[in-house]
Amino acid sequence: MPGKIIIDRELCKGCKYCVINCPKDLIIIDNEFNKSGFYPAVFKDGDECTGCALCAVICPDIAIEVFKE
Repeated sequence: MPGKIIIDRELCKGCKYCVINCPKDLIIIDNEFNKSGFYPAVFKDGDECTGCALCAVICPDIAIEVFKE
């Protein structure tokens, strides 16, 4: 069952913990600032996401929601 990740770009501070911990490398850092001046994480929208939620668990800003479709 594929998963889907939603990252709140305004809460994200770009710490890269989710990028490092995603086993499928489906999260990258955006090249545009958010309103707070950080480069937020972005989900690459891949069908490979399993919905494991490692990204959401590791996020210190609680900026990530994971859903299974």
